[in-house]
Amino acid sequence: MQELLGNPAVQSSLAPFLAGLLVAGLLFPLRLGGLAAAAGFFATVYLVGDFTLESLDSKRKLVLVAVAAPVFGIIADLAFKPTRASGPVLGAVFAAAGGWVFLNLLKQKTGVDLALYGAGLSLFMIWTVSFSVALHSDGLRAGAAGLGLGLGAGVGAVLGASALLGQYGMGLGAGCGAFLLLGMIFGPRVVPGTTLTLTAGVVASLVAAGAMLTGQFPWYALAALALVPVLVRLPLPKAAAWIQAVVAALYAAAPAVGAWVLAWMASRGASG
Repeated sequence: MQELLGNPAVQSSLAPFLAGLLVAGLLFPLRLGGLAAAAGFFATVYLVGDFTLESLDSKRKLVLVAVAAPVFGIIADLAFKPTRASGPVLGAVFAAAGGWVFLNLLKQKTGVDLALYGAGLSLFMIWTVSFSVALHSDGLRAGAAGLGLGLGAGVGAVLGASALLGQYGMGLGAGCGAFLLLGMIFGPRVVPGTTLTLTAGVVASLVAAGAMLTGQFPWYALAALALVPVLVRLPLPKAAAWIQAVVAALYAAAPAVGAWVLAWMASRGASG
């Protein structure tokens, strides 16, 4: 069993999917099924076993900020009525947190580069979180967006030579995929809430930004990834929930695959 749990494929796919499915199944009657995203991510973090508070590098700071995302999401779902301003406000808050996460990496930049990287990453996070949070009441689109963001950032990070961040992203995607599966079965009764959409937007953004700063994930691949929560808004067919979920997942897959291709081309160019 220990050997199985030590397999990277299990750590970043099967285990987080099962964790997300269990959490979503148990908590969706309480309208907290969106915790599936966090369950998938933290299952991977636990199994990878690379987390400690003794030396807070950017990857460990990322995990700490990821703890805050579902907490903020639960508070928003249970204590407040989401408004149009919720997404941009939460995006700005977590963009500031992202500055703390990547502070040491950004310090290596100077002058114009520092300004461009700082402004670009902030805009990317605010955009992605805002458009993700706006899906809080649409289970199928939110689940598909989380799946696309997680796998887009995760696989893209692996292709960009950031293996640990890649596992984190894929764990997030697996948890969101489990939520989407539950939505296929139970339909609109499964509510993602800000709990899922905020977690997916924040964690995927941080994974992608970290892969760009520490690996070979190009900045323009972030632009492709940012289209995921936008394209899932395309019309869905008037059909069964499982068909709508598949179509929404295909919408999300298009920009995610685009990010993979761009990351692969960048890595090939760097190695050549």
